[in-house]
Amino acid sequence: MLQYPFDSAYIMQNKRAIKKELLKSENLLEKRVVLLSGTTIGEIKNILELFLLDNGIKPEFYIGDYGRFYEDVVFDDGTLAAFKPDIIFLNTSLHNVEPMVAAGDSAELCDKKLEAAFSRFKKVYDAAAKFGCAVIANNFEYPLIRVMGNYEAASPSGKVRFVRRLNELVAQYAETHKGFYINDYNYLSARYGLDDFSDPSYYNSYKYSVAPDAIPYLAHSVASIVKSLFGKNKKALMLDLDNTLWSGVIGDDGVEGIVLGTESPAGIAHLDLQKYAKELSGIGVILGVCSKNEDAAAKSGFTHPSSVLKAEDFLTFRANWDPKPLNLEASAKQLNIGVDSMVFADDNPAEREIVRQAGLGVAVPELTAAERFADVISAGGYFEVVSLSADDIKRAEMYKQNALREAEEQSFNDYGEYLISLNMTGYFGPFSESRLERITALANKTNQFNLTTRRYGADEMLERAEGGRYITLYGRLEDKFGDNGIVAEIVGEIEGDNLDIELWVMSCRVFKRELEYAMFDTLVSLAKNAGIKTITGSYFKTAKNVIVADFYGTLGFKKTEQNGDDSRWQYIIPENYENKNHSIEVHYEQD
Repeated sequence: MLQYPFDSAYIMQNKRAIKKELLKSENLLEKRVVLLSGTTIGEIKNILELFLLDNGIKPEFYIGDYGRFYEDVVFDDGTLAAFKPDIIFLNTSLHNVEPMVAAGDSAELCDKKLEAAFSRFKKVYDAAAKFGCAVIANNFEYPLIRVMGNYEAASPSGKVRFVRRLNELVAQYAETHKGFYINDYNYLSARYGLDDFSDPSYYNSYKYSVAPDAIPYLAHSVASIVKSLFGKNKKALMLDLDNTLWSGVIGDDGVEGIVLGTESPAGIAHLDLQKYAKELSGIGVILGVCSKNEDAAAKSGFTHPSSVLKAEDFLTFRANWDPKPLNLEASAKQLNIGVDSMVFADDNPAEREIVRQAGLGVAVPELTAAERFADVISAGGYFEVVSLSADDIKRAEMYKQNALREAEEQSFNDYGEYLISLNMTGYFGPFSESRLERITALANKTNQFNLTTRRYGADEMLERAEGGRYITLYGRLEDKFGDNGIVAEIVGEIEGDNLDIELWVMSCRVFKRELEYAMFDTLVSLAKNAGIKTITGSYFKTAKNVIVADFYGTLGFKKTEQNGDDSRWQYIIPENYENKNHSIEVHYEQD
C-alpha cells in the first residue's frame, strides 16, 4: 500500500481509507509533531500522517500558519511550548531563501548574501532546538531556471553554486548540533527530477513547493527519519540467493556456471546488490540468507571469485526446502530480534507474496529488474541512519560473538558455570555527554527488554544526564569473546525518599547474563547513598515486551497496582541488601 515505488495517484485519492486501515494497528507510538512551513503544507501533512502510521507512529499535529515558519518558532508566544513537541519539521524550499544572488553579483556580495540567508535559517534552527525535541529541516533544491546556464555551477553569483554552498552550511550545522536532522530535499528533487518535483503552476495556484505526485516521496523521506529516531528501523536484511545475489541456480549451474562480476550486465547488477549489502553490514545491519537450496551448494556460491560477500558475512544462514516464512521466523529467533525487524529480498514474485501473506510484518520490497535491486531496497528507507556510533559499526561483530557464546553454552550442563566461564566484566556509570548518542539510541531502539517503551529526544536525555532530580545508570559488558558496548540503561526520578524508574532497557544481545542483576545491585547502592528508601516502577505492555511482564517480581518488587495488562511495582530497600549478581565483576566508572 505504501511501498516504494509509490503509486502517488492511488495514495492521494484513497488517503482516508488508507488512514482508517492503518489506525487499526496495535501499539501505535503516539508522538506530537509540529509542522512549520514556508509554503502550503495541508496535503503534505495528510500524507505524512499515513507514512508515520505505517511505521507504527500515531502523530498529533500542530500546524503553523502559512509562510510563518520563522515567526512561529523564533517569536513563540508559548503556544508551541505548551504543545510539548516530540518533533519539529521545518518544510522550507528555495522559495524561502532570501536574499538570493543575482547573475553578475560580486563575489563579496555573494558571500554577504550567503551569510545573511544562512543566518536567517540558523535562527530558526536554534530557536526550534530550545523546545528540547528532534528538529528535522529540509535543505534546498536547485533552481529550475539557470540564467547563466552551466556557468551557474562555477560562478559565485550562480544560483546553483549558491544553493550548493548554502546546503553545505546546513550540513555543517547538522554535524555540530545533536538533535538536528536534514531531510535531503536536494537529493529528493534530483532523484525525482526537478521538472516534475516542483510544478510551477501548482505553486502559482496553491503555493505548494512540491508537485502533488511527489508529495508521497517527500512524506516518506521525513517519516523515515522519524521512525529511525524512535526505534522503528529494520535490523536485518534477509537475502535469497539464486537470481538475487547472482544470476543462475547454484545447485544446477555450480560455482562456474553462475553469473557474477563485471564481465556482463547481469553480473554487474547482482554484484551491485552484494556491494550494497556488504556496506549495510558495515553500519550494523544484520545479513542473513533465506534460500531454497542445499546448504553446501548455497555456501559454495560465495566462493565465486567475484563474490564480494562471503558465507561468514551472514549471521544466520538458512538454505533448505522449508517454507521461507518458517525460515525467517527461525532466523529471528536465532538472532533474538522480532521477525518484523526483517527485510526480505527475493527475485521470485511468488516467494515475495508468500512471505507477505504470512502476516509476519516482514518488509518485502518489490524487486523486478536486477539492476534496480539495490536501488529499490535503499529507496525503501528501511535502514535509515540518523547517527552512526562505534557500537552501530561493531554490531555485526557483536552478533557473531553472541553465536560463539551460544555454541559454548551447549557444552555446559550447568548454566551458572557457563556464565562464570565467560569471565564477564561490567562497567557501570552515570550518563555523560560523550556517551549520550549511544544511550539515546539504545532507549529509542529497544523494544523487548523495555518496561515502559518511553522514547527520548537528545535534549530530554541530556537533561537527565545532568543529574539534579535524576539517577542515571548505563551498563557496558565485556567477556572473553569481546566487548558488547553499552547494552543497558536505567533512568530513575527522585521523588522525596522514593526513586521512580521511568526507563529500564537492555539489549537482547545480553539477555539472561545476569547484567540486569548487576544493574539493579548498582542502582540500589546509588539509591541508598542518596537517602532513597523505596524504588518504584511501571510495566506497560506492548506486543514486544511481554518477556519482562514479571521482571520486577523476579527482583523482589511487590505488585501494588494492576490496570489491565499494565502494572505498578514497589521495592523497599532492606538495610542489609544482598547482591543478586554472582557472575559479573563490577566496576563503577565516573567521568
